[in-house]
Amino acid sequence: MAPPVEINAIKNKMRREDLYNKLRQEKERKKLEERIARRKLEVSNPALKAQRLAENVPDTLERLREADDTMVDAEDAEVAEDEATDEFASYFNGEADPKIMVTTTHMAKRLTVQFARDFTRIFPTAEFFKRQREFTIKRMVELAKKRDYTDMVVVNDGGHGPWSMTFIHLPEGPTMVFKLGKTMKLTADIKGAGRATRHSPELIMNNFSTRLGHTVGRMFASMFPPNPEFEGRQVATLHNQRDFIFFRRHRYIFDDTKTCRLQELGPRFSLKLMSLQKGTFDSTQGEYEWVQKSEHETSRRRFFL
Repeated sequence: MAPPVEINAIKNKMRREDLYNKLRQEKERKKLEERIARRKLEVSNPALKAQRLAENVPDTLERLREADDTMVDAEDAEVAEDEATDEFASYFNGEADPKIMVTTTHMAKRLTVQFARDFTRIFPTAEFFKRQREFTIKRMVELAKKRDYTDMVVVNDGGHGPWSMTFIHLPEGPTMVFKLGKTMKLTADIKGAGRATRHSPELIMNNFSTRLGHTVGRMFASMFPPNPEFEGRQVATLHNQRDFIFFRRHRYIFDDTKTCRLQELGPRFSLKLMSLQKGTFDSTQGEYEWVQKSEHETSRRRFFL
């Protein structure tokens, strides 16, 4: 039997590529045969599949996340005590219902206004106000307090469209500024998007595991009505992954008694926290609890939410 030919020893480029493609195809064929054989065994013995999944957990950045002193357990008594008296306690105690004012910066571009209106439709109790030149954010905050709004959201224009968002919890804060991801899509731009109704959606929140993450999560949760209307079959999801918060909204549809599918309702966007400020918006004398800085990013495996 002739010894195997080293690919790099073949001087002819076409012959070298031909041999490489044959070896690659043979390798893929063997992997496919092994996968088919493994599936047949796992169908007859589900325990084999469970064992394989348990032994082959991928080493993702999330899984290899560096330990953080601020990470907390949902059952932590100290956290529960703090949250019982924080700025969002009135909502979680059932004393206040969400009422949201949404606006933009001065002279906002058309895309920014469109996104702000799209964002308003996420919340059944939100209203959009077109920003007038004489209204500063501080003046609008005072106006929102007088009209019993619980939150105010400002979509900031970056010159070509929406660039960031400022969330102000009323009446005492806090104020959070998020950078808006470039993957933002309006509902009208999502292929096959459905038309949302005014039903209160169910809310799913994932991976807000630090003290800072708990604060961010509680702010978002306090913007949705506490009692979802299940007949609307609408779900809003806020998923935190590597400090990027991905928002999606879907409706689940039952095609028959056995299958269920999801229809995206939009809009689609992602947020990254830039700062957390005590109290309502104050750009000059505000006290910041947390600010995103380049020196914080010492490792790809270090996250703050």
